[in-house]
Amino acid sequence: MNVRSLECVSFRNLKEVSIEPCDGVNVIFGDNAQGKTNILEGIWLFTGCRSFRGSAESEMINFNAKKAKLSLSFFGSGREQDAALEIEKGRAFSLNGIKLKSSSKIIGEFLSVVFSPVHLTLIKGGPAERRKFLDTAISQLKPKYAVTLASYGKALSERNILLKDCFMHSELSDLLDVWEERVAFYGSEIIRQRIGYVNALSRFCEDIYGGISSKKEKLSVSYRENCPAFGKDRQEIYENLKNLLFASRKTDLPTGFTSVGPHRDDLTINIDAVAARAFGSQGQQRSAALSLKLSEAAVIRDFTGEQPVALLDDVMSELDLSRQNYILNHIKNWQVFITCCDPHSVRNLKYGKAFEIKNGSVL
Repeated sequence: MNVRSLECVSFRNLKEVSIEPCDGVNVIFGDNAQGKTNILEGIWLFTGCRSFRGSAESEMINFNAKKAKLSLSFFGSGREQDAALEIEKGRAFSLNGIKLKSSSKIIGEFLSVVFSPVHLTLIKGGPAERRKFLDTAISQLKPKYAVTLASYGKALSERNILLKDCFMHSELSDLLDVWEERVAFYGSEIIRQRIGYVNALSRFCEDIYGGISSKKEKLSVSYRENCPAFGKDRQEIYENLKNLLFASRKTDLPTGFTSVGPHRDDLTINIDAVAARAFGSQGQQRSAALSLKLSEAAVIRDFTGEQPVALLDDVMSELDLSRQNYILNHIKNWQVFITCCDPHSVRNLKYGKAFEIKNGSVL
């Protein structure tokens, strides 16, 4: 998977920008608020996902324009392809000259993984951020997983509502069996998929983090349940989770909240066997988050046979020279886009291409 060219018209502060990147490492540098991240965002939108910046679509259109236009030429699925995106009242995609009915239709056509400062919450934030990371990553690989997540969320909400009602009307307690079966049914599949994904992720995390840290430190990741429901297969996980839900009724009824299940689980991230969140330095935490995102790309490659494009926003901050050197020169066989403020960061670039951006234009 490679980007051949990107064109942006009236996209944020990019009035009219065109770049032709190389197949290796591409560094985009310039002062703050010049448009570096906007270029990465423009590429990312062609995955069909929402902006990694959490922005409304209206905010992506230049103040002096009514709509934004982007076009991306890329090599994927063994052939050259062209995609276009118009942002006006929503998003409208076309692929190889054919208009798509919805944004979801382009998902899986162009593959990318993005790292930005917001992803430091993978390390610094709470369990919800890490669950979101796992669920988003799995959904990209297996679209039906997103349906399972939605079904689990509905069943969980219904059980919580019933818990509140049962606290005042005990005759409704028999209905808990129905919703607990559904919570366990969908929850067991979520747990199974997450365990499988984390096992795949961990195979790459150690090697990638080892490269970034020059083998001085070891990163490990594992899936942690708030209440053990592990089993050899989905059926065993289902039975264990259903029993846990039944056993937790006594504590859940007064609170009206389900205290067990995958919505309470976490991803454990350790550096040299200690928690990265509590004991890691700023540079270590950034390196760990970056390793997770690069490992996500490696899992996509193994699953789809396509190497996704890596988008790394402000990745040089708080990394020492040896870690910067690894990022710039030792990510093999990937097309990578890196933004940074300091042009000195690109002086160690042995192979690749550099773009300077100023006031929304590429110099």
